Amino acid sequence: MKIQNTRVQELMQGQVAPAPAQVQSTGPDFGTILQDQLKLSGHAQTRLQSRNIELGADQWERVMNGVNKAAEKGARDSLVMVDDVALVVSVKNRTVITAVDKANLKENVFTNIDSAVVV
Repeated sequence: MKIQNTRVQELMQGQVAPAPAQVQSTGPDFGTILQDQLKLSGHAQTRLQSRNIELGADQWERVMNGVNKAAEKGARDSLVMVDDVALVVSVKNRTVITAVDKANLKENVFTNIDSAVVV
């Protein structure tokens, strides 16, 4: 009985062509994209670590959207509130200057800002 499917016939005769290579995404991940659009100052990195503040990709995206809105309105330095975290951001430089969590927000005064964005 003759096999009609040529691929099956190749398999049966041991003439298997190599499987196509797996395609891997070589594009940048979300973290890299965010880093290109929004930087963290050394002070902000220290504050995020010392206060155990961890923001997910969706939260960082909301922060970026808030920074973009602030820029559209001409803001220079903005307080961006995302969930229970406050970030002071240099809108012009696209840099997070500092970060404060809910536990440290009480009786805190934010100076040198010209706008606030709640995202």
